[in-house]
Amino acid sequence: MARLPDIDPATLDADQKRVYEAILAGPRGKVEGPLRVWLTSPAFAERAQALGAFCRYGSSLPPRLSELAILVTGAFWRAGFEWRAHAPIAIAAGLDPAAVEAIRTGAAPRLAKDDEKAVYQFARELVAERRVSQPTYDLAERLLGRRGLVELVGILGYYALISMTINAFEIPIPDSDEDPFQDLRSAE
Repeated sequence: MARLPDIDPATLDADQKRVYEAILAGPRGKVEGPLRVWLTSPAFAERAQALGAFCRYGSSLPPRLSELAILVTGAFWRAGFEWRAHAPIAIAAGLDPAAVEAIRTGAAPRLAKDDEKAVYQFARELVAERRVSQPTYDLAERLLGRRGLVELVGILGYYALISMTINAFEIPIPDSDEDPFQDLRSAE
């Protein structure tokens, strides 16, 4: 980690160790990236990782849709660590690899299903425009339901936090020097 030293689990204080072990025992099974940064503040890490576990593993949205929302957020923030982690998961969950690549580059993806189109449009409007138009809102609510819509906004917000953490602390992409957004950064 470029801006903060990586944590050494052997040097964690009691609160940090408790949160570290809770993350290991949870659905992630590992403590990496932003979670390692957050352990600097164990109370924050505990709450943020619990929200993240819900957003990733407990939401009413199927993984195909939650991963789509995560990709839209990660691409908007150009958070390489997040992109590298979630693009393969999104494809495995059923998203078209060509659509995933379009999202990475900022192009409009060709999405096959109406719920995917609704999630993409809602997410893009909210992250890029900071608002959601009434037609987009109405379509997303009809397809996802109110609960799904509330959870979608939660996923977008949580992964904005993740992406901001990645970018602010310059968290490197594991096992790679290749930034998935390098081609886009050099075009800026």
